[in-house]
Amino acid sequence: MGPSSLFDRVVSALFGRADSRADDAEERQLVSDMTELVVETVDPRIRLQSRYADKLEGCVRKTIAHLRAMGAQPLDPLLLSRATWSGDPRLNAYFASADEVPAFLGRSKELREFFRVPSNREAGEAFALLAMKREERTVLGVQQDGDRVQHDVPLATVSFSGHKLFAPSATFDATRLEVGRRIIRRLAQLALKRIVDLDMKAAELGERKAWLAARLRLVKLAVDGAAGLLEDTTETRSQIAAIERELKETVHDYIETKAGVATLDAFIKHIDAVFAHPEKQVSLQRTPMRLSRMGVRVDADHPGPLNEFIMTELAIGEGVNVVIAIVRCPLAELPPEEDLLSNAERFI
Repeated sequence: MGPSSLFDRVVSALFGRADSRADDAEERQLVSDMTELVVETVDPRIRLQSRYADKLEGCVRKTIAHLRAMGAQPLDPLLLSRATWSGDPRLNAYFASADEVPAFLGRSKELREFFRVPSNREAGEAFALLAMKREERTVLGVQQDGDRVQHDVPLATVSFSGHKLFAPSATFDATRLEVGRRIIRRLAQLALKRIVDLDMKAAELGERKAWLAARLRLVKLAVDGAAGLLEDTTETRSQIAAIERELKETVHDYIETKAGVATLDAFIKHIDAVFAHPEKQVSLQRTPMRLSRMGVRVDADHPGPLNEFIMTELAIGEGVNVVIAIVRCPLAELPPEEDLLSNAERFI
């Protein structure tokens, strides 16, 4: 089985819509498929290590359980339409105006390519993955308190930017699977990053070791050569001792780092460090949001119109969060390409 079909099997099992629990045979097959997928993605040489599958089974099972729970979370599709902007809380919060919605769709080359296929154009809409950055700031503003207007009140504002559209497809399920693919690739990326980072550290330590050795030879030549007959070498000998200490420490670090990256057992340990704790690497967080139409966080008793919705955020480790939504993109909302050109000419 090729890597592509293997990936599809794993993603479908974890992020598909099937509610039935896998039996023992299916679960064993999923563990085997997931293990091979991880090994193939991180470094296929791991297969040269005896019993690599047994050594990875524990962390793979933990990751499967975590991803299965993530795959069960609801991702309700969001219709990207100018007409629904004012009435849909999520759409109103994510886009500053109704006109921004079709303008955003029109900038997507992938979406235009999708609709160039006759069967897709006939369907009239596409599903896709929307990703955004969320920014929260505290600003001084005006707030109504009963009959009084308070000025210079600290207000927490929430805004969304950097909107991107990924993987247009014909069905909601296909886009949902794309979310799963990106999550699994992220885990593999983090495991490979640990290996690459250690490899780079070993290379840097190797260069440092070589430089210190050359520096030590140079200083010793200054003491033992003709210059040593004329100069006081007390300070130079102190330099030699300091360089020797640093060189010894560098050699120790180099050997330790090299041992941590150069063996197949080390590769397996790096994979285990990531996949044994998948919840620390990737997670889906569903957060209740209550915002005014100006993007200010408000209480339930806020007197004016507000946007109240559940925001889905994908946490991908290292403090990086991405707001995501599966969206419906009607062909009718896509502006003609000539409109984009004319709009661009206004700014030239």
